[in-house]
Amino acid sequence: METKQFICMKWGTLYGSDYVNRLYYMIRANTTGPIRVVCLTDDSTGIVPDVECLPCPHMMVRGESFGAGWRKLTLWASSENLFGLTGTWMFFDLDVVVTGSLDDFFTHKPEAPFIVMHNWTTPGQGIGNTSAFRFQIGAATYLHDDIMDVDTRKLIKQYDNEQIYISHKIHSKEFWPDAWCVLFKVQCVPAWPLRFWMEPPIPEGARVVAFPGSPNPHEAAEGIWPVKHPIKKTYKYITPATWINRIYAESEAKVRA
Repeated sequence: METKQFICMKWGTLYGSDYVNRLYYMIRANTTGPIRVVCLTDDSTGIVPDVECLPCPHMMVRGESFGAGWRKLTLWASSENLFGLTGTWMFFDLDVVVTGSLDDFFTHKPEAPFIVMHNWTTPGQGIGNTSAFRFQIGAATYLHDDIMDVDTRKLIKQYDNEQIYISHKIHSKEFWPDAWCVLFKVQCVPAWPLRFWMEPPIPEGARVVAFPGSPNPHEAAEGIWPVKHPIKKTYKYITPATWINRIYAESEAKVRA
């Protein structure tokens, strides 16, 4: 049986090793057959041995550090510049919660070199959300190479973030079925005013719930939506999403059993 390959990235201090470990347990608990999980990181301390840790590539464009989500573009480098990794990989941001089977993510349109979840905050614009995507290493190296000699400030001003750049520039793009990948803030948070007393549910058919921006999963689990603006506090409100910690615990228990 072919090994299903997963990859994630962790740099800086925003997410600790606990996020990597929970992602591994959720992947293992929801995938049949052999798997390989790689984390590109600048600090492997505390990460479970089942996760293969490799250095997190650092993007330097014209001598300027290219940070934030733009570092994901290092995944589009050639195999020779990506530790010799080859084949098809499923990428997840650390702040996703796996709520269903991941097997179909490898059998759905197997010929497609790039499949991504819809960016549900900009529906209908053809933008992918790179919290969850499948890609083939070496299939679109131009995404990486083409920015090596550009003015990074102009690039960021034009595209705002790396997922817009990828969505506009990649030659072949597919989307996951709508129900599979959802955004917590869009599909899970109940409409106002129901959100003041109704727990955010897991949408039917969802397999991955993404948490770009805030709240992060550990905050949503406690019913915390961090906002500073007083007006936003009147509608950015959630009750605890108790299923988050339950999934974390059940996934780890299943893998350790």
